[in-house]
Amino acid sequence: MESELEFIVPIIIIGLIVIALAILFTFIPVMLWISALAAGVRVSIFTLVGMRLRRVVPSRVINPLIKAHKAGIDVTTNQLESHFLAGGNVDRVVNALIAAQRANIGLSFERCAAIDLAGRDVLEAVQMSVNPKVIETPFISGISMNGIEVKAKARITVRANIDRLVGGAGEETVIARVGEGVVSTIGSAEHHKDVLENPDSISHNVLNRGLDAGTAFEILSIDIADVDIGKNIGAILQTDQAEADKNIAQAKAEERRAMAVAHEQEMVAKVQEMRAKVVEAEADVPLALAEALRSGKMGVMDYLQYQNINADTDMRDSISKLSKDEQDEDN
Repeated sequence: MESELEFIVPIIIIGLIVIALAILFTFIPVMLWISALAAGVRVSIFTLVGMRLRRVVPSRVINPLIKAHKAGIDVTTNQLESHFLAGGNVDRVVNALIAAQRANIGLSFERCAAIDLAGRDVLEAVQMSVNPKVIETPFISGISMNGIEVKAKARITVRANIDRLVGGAGEETVIARVGEGVVSTIGSAEHHKDVLENPDSISHNVLNRGLDAGTAFEILSIDIADVDIGKNIGAILQTDQAEADKNIAQAKAEERRAMAVAHEQEMVAKVQEMRAKVVEAEADVPLALAEALRSGKMGVMDYLQYQNINADTDMRDSISKLSKDEQDEDN
């Protein structure tokens, strides 16, 4: 039993020592410290432990520091650590500083860090300062004075302006301003053929407007890549106007017809009302005759003469109706 304990105890002690060393080397980045010393960067082991305590990943700071030291860029551990704690990308900032140094672009760490914290890709900005970028716009439609639609596509060559990257407008603003200039230039042309014959006039007019003011870019050139003819907007507008005028005229004619129908119905109603009054008056005639006979104001001979006149009138009406029917049959 004692022999077994003598064999197990050393194994347990060795295991504990290994676990302790593993925990120690995990918390204290000794290998990173050795790499820094080998690269000529003097970093205290206590500085690395302090980074762990401040919840800073030491490799995110030390590796860019080694890269900057090898490139001859003077940055400190505190600068890189503070930028990391602010939420910046330390490796990208150091790469941008190295690229700017190689391109002879004056760029300080503070400005580079500010650009990175502003949400812009500072490395891409430095690369764009050396190698300009071409922004291609979609087809921009404009209407010349003769009503013809002209579509133009432009290619904008821009270079990043390091001094205006913080607070400067982006690509969308540049495209919008160029589009506005293209539309204005096409609209000021008297004939669409003028634009087709001289597309470079669009480039000159737009470029002279200073469209890069307040943006993060410097416009180097604006080239018209393609020009196409669209619809005859003037003719379409005239057709639509004529259709609208026709609809208005039809509506007014319908209104007048409705008023005429209403007036006719009103006249018919008045005629019917007058006929009703005549019928009502004719109904009083026999009563008036009887009263005249009773009162002696009218004699029997007068009444017979009245009957003869009515019979003669009825006969004339019948003859006129027969003549009219015969004429209709002959026609």
